[in-house]
Amino acid sequence: MPTKTFKALVVEETAPGTFIRSIRERSIVDLPDGDVLIRVHYSSLNYKDALSASGHRGVTRNYPHTPGIDAAGVVEESSIEYITPGDHVVVNGVNLGTNIPGGFGLYIRVPASWVYKLPENLSLKDSMVYGSAGFTSAFLVYKLITHGVTPDKGKILVTGATGGVGCIAIAILAKIGYNVVAVSGKTHGKQFLFDLGAQEFLHRETFLIDVDKPILKGTWAGVVDTVGGDILSAAIKSTKYDGVVTCCGNVASSELHTTIYPFILRGVSLLGVDAPHCPEDIRLKLWHKLANEWRLDHLERIYSEICLEELDSAIDRILKGQIIGRVVVNLIA
Repeated sequence: MPTKTFKALVVEETAPGTFIRSIRERSIVDLPDGDVLIRVHYSSLNYKDALSASGHRGVTRNYPHTPGIDAAGVVEESSIEYITPGDHVVVNGVNLGTNIPGGFGLYIRVPASWVYKLPENLSLKDSMVYGSAGFTSAFLVYKLITHGVTPDKGKILVTGATGGVGCIAIAILAKIGYNVVAVSGKTHGKQFLFDLGAQEFLHRETFLIDVDKPILKGTWAGVVDTVGGDILSAAIKSTKYDGVVTCCGNVASSELHTTIYPFILRGVSLLGVDAPHCPEDIRLKLWHKLANEWRLDHLERIYSEICLEELDSAIDRILKGQIIGRVVVNLIA
């Protein structure tokens, strides 16, 4: 019987520091060992995928490589009793798409511990509208709630608001009753954010005017920061007494320059979120929430859909900050 082949986006290093992306035929026998073989129906494009697809060694060590930290599909083979062929499943986080072939190929083979059966109320496509970005958003909101930030405490600031994590965080927070203020450098995305439930919009440059001051007027009961750098610094300095700042990204900068005053004068808490290593019980709880009480009413507002052949240009656009919302990759079109 001939070996089954499939299409995948492959990133190759053609010379030291020079990387090219192309759609290639891959063989299933070349996939790594694992308990479960999945035919991928949908993936999604995340900033981390774009870094991997550009040769970022901090994300992916070895090339050639197929990125895609998210995958939703149907099980074709399984050596594990509780995962059976035909199951609709999702894989996100862990090492998928960073150091093993990921969701930008029609097949993946992974350990059983990485595989989660889809909640009944989520389709394969819906799960990738959320993807790692939506899961991270849910984790950030969960952190705020479990640390006592309730809607009556005041306004919630969301930075990097037009990005995948930011926009879904806004939509979830608005759905469950929070007053959300969005920060973005993309003025043309303002109406998009209002449609998702943001009640106010702040331009990034306006928000950063007084960032060098040691402490700012306390305004936010909670913060969801997705970008790091000066934006995170300004958010910490302007959080109210006993407020909570959650953070997950470093697209602006991995450095944080602040003073100790927000922490010792206002009791502000800074909580990091590492979604790929989220404990299994919380991961299951959050996927259940995304499928039920946190399920967004108008998912179609959040995403655009592309095929595998359109990924190369989409990767360039996300690296340039030209994408608003989520990008779903249809591998079965």
